[in-house]
Amino acid sequence: MTFTATVLTLYPEAFPGALGVSLIGTALKEGKWALETVDIRAFSRHKHASVDDTPVGGGPGMVLRPDVIAEAVDSVERKARPLICLTPRGKPLTQGMVREWAEGPGVILVCGRFEGFDQRVIEARGMEEVSVGDAVLAGGEIPAQYLIEACVRLIPGVLGKMASTQEESFEGDLLEYPQYTRPRVWEGQEIPEVLLGGDHGKVAHWRREQAEQATKDRRPDLWERYQRRDGETR
Repeated sequence: MTFTATVLTLYPEAFPGALGVSLIGTALKEGKWALETVDIRAFSRHKHASVDDTPVGGGPGMVLRPDVIAEAVDSVERKARPLICLTPRGKPLTQGMVREWAEGPGVILVCGRFEGFDQRVIEARGMEEVSVGDAVLAGGEIPAQYLIEACVRLIPGVLGKMASTQEESFEGDLLEYPQYTRPRVWEGQEIPEVLLGGDHGKVAHWRREQAEQATKDRRPDLWERYQRRDGETR
């Protein structure tokens, strides 16, 4: 079973974009995962291929029409894949969600534009609303690439060593510890001595302390969850 990402968008030319380079792009060329795009505008019945209309009740901008979006969604074979619309009002994307999707057959992503989607099509087609961050972009294409890359990098064989995905930020509700490489001294700053001594136990302890401190300082929400989970396992 090949992980397949299907993206419904007004701008299919935006893909593969960043997904076509480096290890992710190599894996795409090798068939370790697949990417499909669906042009939403192709499903417009308007003579000028319009896909949006003014918001009912007033307000700025335009809203994507439910009939156009529904036809585009209905043209895609689901194959047990989650149907996700990318919107700032969705639930925050987490590494747990990504890991679950990466283990499945793929994802179907609907990219918004303008003021977003008519709520009726979200509910009628059972879309899962997901946000990749607390900021508003012009459309869902970059968030779609973000979500796809997060999933694809977890597919066995894409990154090479799976161990590299098991000690990084958000795994176990902790941010990743600091990383260092040569030269040993750079602009007067030295690599921490504990990393140079060859004692793997001390290195692991230092890394855990650093990860905990970074999480406590930068992500109190994760820190609270980590403490709660850690207390339950003791």
